[in-house]
Amino acid sequence: MADAIGRCCETSGFLLLVGHGVPYKAVNDIKHALREFFALPQAEKDRVRAQPCDPLARGFSSAGKLAATNAGADVQAEHQAPDRVEKFVHFPLGNPEGLGGAGWTDERVPIAEMWPELPGFRKAYERYYAEMELLATELSRLFALALGLREDWFDASIDRHHSNLMANYYPADDRPAGEVRLSEHSDWGNLTILLQDESQGGLQVRGEGGEWLDVPVVPGAFVINIGDLLARWTNDRWVSTVHRVVSTGTGGERYSLPFFHQPNFDAVIECIPTCTTGDNPPRYEPVVSGPYLLDKFKLAYAL
Repeated sequence: MADAIGRCCETSGFLLLVGHGVPYKAVNDIKHALREFFALPQAEKDRVRAQPCDPLARGFSSAGKLAATNAGADVQAEHQAPDRVEKFVHFPLGNPEGLGGAGWTDERVPIAEMWPELPGFRKAYERYYAEMELLATELSRLFALALGLREDWFDASIDRHHSNLMANYYPADDRPAGEVRLSEHSDWGNLTILLQDESQGGLQVRGEGGEWLDVPVVPGAFVINIGDLLARWTNDRWVSTVHRVVSTGTGGERYSLPFFHQPNFDAVIECIPTCTTGDNPPRYEPVVSGPYLLDKFKLAYAL
């Protein structure tokens, strides 16, 4: 399994995962909760709109430009329209003591999260988040084996992870097939676990020749891809591939639920020992996980 994952991460950086063990009820409940939330009147969604002073953009939002976070893509991003997608972000900060506990300060994240007054919504969201934590840990251990490391090599860097769970809603529209709904971008962090809408495709990955390839919709599967931080960690041995979402031309609404797994806020990301040789020295200076992520949020959401 680790060898197969390693081959995927060295080529496309994307894979489809089945047999993952995430309970059907947790998946079904979160799907139901998302449909209820995004169907609320605009005024109700605005009650939990992300606050300008929140550097993590938690809560509801409907604007942003992920293309702005691409390295070297600043000029291109300036000419792209904002993404036309609604979002709800849950970001519990990776601190068991909660806001203001050890390792966190109010200066970093000045406000608490907001939740809609929707029966069962928070319970479904937090249950699904907990399942993603377990799956991300398993994947990280397989990643370690694929990289020739001890199985627990990543554990000390993710035991206080600060991952976020983002719900995406693309309203129904009459745009032609191929028109961009979510701008091209690479993910920022360690790894992403994506629950796709099985009724609507549209996710595309950019191939080595610059062509756009459709990601298959496989019932019950998660789409897994690595992010910029893990590519950096592996000295570009593994690739963080640019992807986007386009209209399928069917006019239907679309939902997706990416879990962005991010190492501990204070984790130092520097070249993994098995990813460098005398002929292949480290390509990047070390960075600290938390500040690196916050900079990405500021670019994407103009915070």
